[in-house]
Amino acid sequence: MNRTIRRSATALLAVAVLALTGCAGAAGSAPSPSAATETAAESTLTGELTVYAAASLSGAFDEIGAAFTDENPDVQFSGVYDGSSTLVTQVLEGAPADVFASADEANMEKATDAAIDPELFASNTLVIAVPAGNPGDVKTLADLAGVTTVLCAPEVPCGAASAKLLTAAAVTVEPASLEQNVTAVLTKVAAGEADAGLVYATDVIGRDDVEVIVPENADDVVNHYPIAALTDARNPDAAAAFVEFVLSDAGQKILADFGFGKP
Repeated sequence: MNRTIRRSATALLAVAVLALTGCAGAAGSAPSPSAATETAAESTLTGELTVYAAASLSGAFDEIGAAFTDENPDVQFSGVYDGSSTLVTQVLEGAPADVFASADEANMEKATDAAIDPELFASNTLVIAVPAGNPGDVKTLADLAGVTTVLCAPEVPCGAASAKLLTAAAVTVEPASLEQNVTAVLTKVAAGEADAGLVYATDVIGRDDVEVIVPENADDVVNHYPIAALTDARNPDAAAAFVEFVLSDAGQKILADFGFGKP
């Protein structure tokens, strides 16, 4: 009887020791919460990051910039937004830009010697924007010929796309003004200074001061957006990391939330 008790006690002690050893091993293999947090937050990027981007990207890139600096708190993000043709001219003249994002491939091609391996990251299509209430009773592209219409200038991506869309529809428009970026077109329409304008689908999301008409065959005219770090970037490491972030799942989700399509 005593031998049985001793054997049982020894077996129980062995089980207890193994259990304690297993717990100690599991605890030792996992990093402490503070260590894991510190590793996730660690970033070696610092300094200012200036991104030149098409006007249609302003909302999305402001949010992407905020998300990027959340991951890289020692980087100061600054976005400069205008028509792609204006921006590429400034880049080629030596503007202090680290990254260039164009609303079309044609303007990125102008920056070939200044851009490092451009990559497509988004797409966009055109819509007709009219003031709230649609005072010009615009319903189709053909109606733009008979009302006060503002368009982007031909050298601007939204202007080139507008010309292509109107030509395909055999519609001739005498614009009241030709604007240097899509934001200026939308501003005039929203203010009632024009009966209609052609803008990107992403520009009108969430607006209650304009109404939207999707023109026939709009999907046949798609602008593809390229992005690149610049060879003369003052902060090349942050520039490369920002481009990578835009192309990442996180960056692509933000762009999708703003209505941009896949590249």
